[in-house]
Amino acid sequence: MSNRRSLIALSSLAIAITFTLGACKKPAEGAASAAKPDAAADATKSADKPAQTIAGLPTDKDQVSYMIGMNMGKQLEQAKDEIDLDVMMKGLRASMNGEKPLMDEKQAAAVGEAFGQRMQLKMMQKAMTDAKKNGEEGEKFLAENGKKADVKTTASGLQYQVVSEGTGPKPKPTDVVKVKYKGTLLSGKEFDSTEAHGGEPAMMPVNKVIPGWSEGVQLMTVGSKYKFWIPAKLAYGEQGTPGGPIPPNATLAFDVELVSIEKAPPQGAQAPKK
Repeated sequence: MSNRRSLIALSSLAIAITFTLGACKKPAEGAASAAKPDAAADATKSADKPAQTIAGLPTDKDQVSYMIGMNMGKQLEQAKDEIDLDVMMKGLRASMNGEKPLMDEKQAAAVGEAFGQRMQLKMMQKAMTDAKKNGEEGEKFLAENGKKADVKTTASGLQYQVVSEGTGPKPKPTDVVKVKYKGTLLSGKEFDSTEAHGGEPAMMPVNKVIPGWSEGVQLMTVGSKYKFWIPAKLAYGEQGTPGGPIPPNATLAFDVELVSIEKAPPQGAQAPKK
């Protein structure tokens, strides 16, 4: 894979513009021929009238410009310490205005390659530091949490607490369960929950989720509410979810209610997604 893909500023602008164009609906086939003769004139007159009122952004051009800037900012967030916005704007203006740039394509490629390598190393170092820190914090937490009288620790290292016990059967590895849940980091920050997806119980195959969650739900009877503390080795490990909400080596906490055990889908059928 070419290191030129690490030219984050260029890709960010492309993403922002693609996002903008993707939000526009294509006209229906034949719409152009059926349009009124004065449609183009009407469109020109209203082009600068925004569809919504936003304080500080009175025109449609203002709103589009700010939206593209927002999207570029999000894409560039990880590299913000490497960027001088004033200098970046010089390059952006020169390119958009057709002016002679301060560097040629060959120079730009060399700068981009060096920048990509530097950012890759920086991200690797941060991931290693975060993994070490999160691992130590997780071990310390689990050691203290495991001393509580109402917390049990399994042979694998999973910890759980019975909040309320139901009277129904326990699921098997091949079952599909209907559950309500909330997942948080040790900081208390929520990363997923059924409430965040509308509040309805979720359908999950017991053997298609992280090992700690799979082990924990098999301890429950239908109608139970448990709390799980899942060490990183039974969750997303040293990688976490790259680009996602789970940091490397993160210990996770789950509040789970087992609503019911459902019939497993036929072999070959697509399993429900978490």
